[in-house]
Amino acid sequence: MQKFVGTGVALVTPFNEDLSVDFEALKKLVNYNIENGTNYLVINGTTGESATITKEEKIEIINVIVQENNGRLPLVLGVGGNNTQTVIEELQSLDLSNIDGVLSVAPYYSKPTQEGFYQHYKAIALASPKPIIMYNVPGRTAKNMEPATTLRLARDFENIVAVKEAGNNQQQYYELLKNKPEDFLVISGDDDLALGVTLAGGAGVISVIGQALPKDFAKMIQLGLQGKANEAYELHYKLMDIVSLIFEENNPAGIKAVLQKLGICLDEVRLPLVKASEELQTKISDCIDTL
Repeated sequence: MQKFVGTGVALVTPFNEDLSVDFEALKKLVNYNIENGTNYLVINGTTGESATITKEEKIEIINVIVQENNGRLPLVLGVGGNNTQTVIEELQSLDLSNIDGVLSVAPYYSKPTQEGFYQHYKAIALASPKPIIMYNVPGRTAKNMEPATTLRLARDFENIVAVKEAGNNQQQYYELLKNKPEDFLVISGDDDLALGVTLAGGAGVISVIGQALPKDFAKMIQLGLQGKANEAYELHYKLMDIVSLIFEENNPAGIKAVLQKLGICLDEVRLPLVKASEELQTKISDCIDTL
């Protein structure tokens, strides 16, 4: 699963002022990342505002990215939810022929037990025609999938190939890295911890800020994979402030403010999210000017 090693980016969904999908800006974002060192693209994740994207828009977004990418980078598609059967039906209904892997978020709101997590991912693994990257993000789902459950799934199902771990918990990362099967990937979902996780044996990151600053961020992760800690940390410290700023209010309002500053897309988001405040936009703009 080397195609999921390095820097993946959780693409935003650009919107026009009327909140329709801005497909031209999406194409621009895809090419910007391909040309500047990103290793793979993640479609329809949380950062892509998947909760407010319609089924019809999702299919069009997939098609546009597949066409624009034209086989240049691996593609990962977000397909997840808290209704296991609905996730399975979506996997079976979508054309996944140009998709390399599926990113499936842990069930949110329902707060399953650890056995519930296991049975959910077991059912998805048995139904999925593509490799699965589990996504543990307790800050959004309200329940943590513990390392023992993640590792049990990793050992029991060959097509569960990785976890995107986003608990912002270093000890949990270390437990996963210490005890994982050799070919199972631990991918950071925390931009601020990504380098440390990579240096400790992780496979890199699925990043938010990486799509805006791919040259520096992807280089930092590559240096981490090579064990070049001193050089990598120079870039980590350079990027540390902007990483903090984009999560100050909500995601993806912060990263869209950065992308607007860079001239890639507008900062429009769909309710219940709102744009970054004027104060945050000023801080982001000033920070970008110093990079």
